[in-house]
Amino acid sequence: MITELLTTPIYCLPITLGLYIGAAWLYKKAKMPFLQPMLVTMVLLILALYFFKIPYQGYAKASELIDFMLGPSVVALGFLLYEQSEILRGRLLTILTSVFIGALVGILTAGGIVYLLGGGEVLAATMSPKSVTTPIAISLSQKAGGIPSLTAVVVVITGVFGGLISPPLFKLLHINNPIAKGLALGTSSHGMGASTAIQLGAVEGALAGMAIGIMGFFTSLLIPFVQWIISLSH
Repeated sequence: MITELLTTPIYCLPITLGLYIGAAWLYKKAKMPFLQPMLVTMVLLILALYFFKIPYQGYAKASELIDFMLGPSVVALGFLLYEQSEILRGRLLTILTSVFIGALVGILTAGGIVYLLGGGEVLAATMSPKSVTTPIAISLSQKAGGIPSLTAVVVVITGVFGGLISPPLFKLLHINNPIAKGLALGTSSHGMGASTAIQLGAVEGALAGMAIGIMGFFTSLLIPFVQWIISLSH
């Protein structure tokens, strides 16, 4: 019965969306960072697939429409940015500089941690694109000589961790500027960060969406450059 519900589109889509809506309601009521709607929905679905022994391929096929809607959702983030376009006036250079530094720090810290823990160049290449959205990260990992499947896992963990820790970290550090919050979430935690940013406010969501695209561009340029610098030092 449960297997049929999660492998048939007419049932699977309403259940998935219903779980997310319920998780979003719970997040607004509880105001607890670890109850981030996307994370709660993901955990519930994983548990359902595991305990009822439902093959992921069946669920993935039944929920293809959700994958398709990822494209229009990017456009929706662009429209959100258009609505908040006033905030870009006089700040474009600052925004670009902030995301560039975020991309550089993300790459260097990932590679640095790998080397400190005794990892090699392959693992460093796998970790370096951890802060960009999954399709870009997988492509960059593959071209840099990393392990794309492991990169995908690292990207998801990075997004989940960033989305969870950011709200309490903002409070701890007294970061109240919505532009700073949005850029930080989009730069460090890609889609999961943008989801958290939207929960915080329209400005945060708009800046996070923009930061995802800029972050992908800068990371694509910086990873080959960093690898080239490393190769010269050998």
